[in-house]
Amino acid sequence: MAKPNKMLVFILTLGVFGIINTEMGVIGILPSLAAHFSVSVSKAGWLVSFFALAVAVSGPTMPLLFSGINRKQVMLLVLGVFLLGNIVSIFTTNFTIALIARIIPAFFHPIYCSLAFTVAADSVDIKDAPKAVSKVFIGVSAGMVAGVPIVSFIANSASIEMALAFFALINAIVFIATLLLVPSLPVQQRLTYGSQVRILKKSIVWFSIIAVILLNSAVFGVYSYLAEYLKTVTNMSANSISIMLILFGGANIIGNVAAGRLLANNANKSIIAFPFALGTVYIILFLVGQFSVPMAVLTAIWGVLAGIGGNINQYWISSAAPEAPDFANGLFLTSANLGTTAGAAVGGLFISSMGTQYVVWVGILSLILSVVAISLRNYFAGGYL
Repeated sequence: MAKPNKMLVFILTLGVFGIINTEMGVIGILPSLAAHFSVSVSKAGWLVSFFALAVAVSGPTMPLLFSGINRKQVMLLVLGVFLLGNIVSIFTTNFTIALIARIIPAFFHPIYCSLAFTVAADSVDIKDAPKAVSKVFIGVSAGMVAGVPIVSFIANSASIEMALAFFALINAIVFIATLLLVPSLPVQQRLTYGSQVRILKKSIVWFSIIAVILLNSAVFGVYSYLAEYLKTVTNMSANSISIMLILFGGANIIGNVAAGRLLANNANKSIIAFPFALGTVYIILFLVGQFSVPMAVLTAIWGVLAGIGGNINQYWISSAAPEAPDFANGLFLTSANLGTTAGAAVGGLFISSMGTQYVVWVGILSLILSVVAISLRNYFAGGYL
């Protein structure tokens, strides 16, 4: 593959932002979408849950199927599918059609994200690959964090159609930029499907997958209920909660930048230290979560660690199978989504059975188990077995 330039990495980052924003942006406008399509809010939630399910299902397969095709052509295909789905969503008032217009692009989601990580890593020397990937992760964080308030603001100040048009606009800009500014990116070394799937025979890959599921569960099992925690435990107002969520998001982006340097300088020590650092934050949070000022400080630190954690998850799986980068990145996306889903589900059980403040223990227990998985992964990587 030809060495991509900085402009390509920027376009990939913006492209990932557009795709993640399409996935997560609707969270802030679910009540408006429910009214727009004349369905219940819980049914409107299918626009989020079915999208995530499609991503989890297609994560291991779609990047694999498209791994031998010219990267630029694949980028344009995925962006085109997302753009068409966005346009349909703007003009339809039929919920079923809107749901289909989201599910179909969702199957293509892992292709672009996997490709973005792979191309970014290929754009630099191998020792600097984590730094390049961390830049793409800024798009992931921005899509997850900035997308929700931006789309919500547009919907409230203009209309639901204009909010949906924001998704289309971002994807259209990236499509045009890719078409005009990105050179042809042929795959120099085509890997057979069998040679890529063969990485599943490696114990190190499976321990990496388990570790990523647990680490993502540790972060999102608690973060999914941050707003509820701040409301019921810390007793914050709605405006204060919004500020805290923005604080977490900004810190998350800082964490992405820091992660690139940490992983490039000493990946193994950074990964081993991560569960202990996040676990310490959670224990303190459990003890002083009812106080606003300590909670604000902890939220900022937590946000930085969450940004670092996302990069660690991608690095942990991709470094376990460097011979099949596209398939490995697809496994990362599926593992991360499974961890998010499992963590949120268990977090809900903790809240319903013990109370909101105990949701923190979902993160702590996940981190304890992740230490075991990380240790076993390192054991196998060391060649002892």
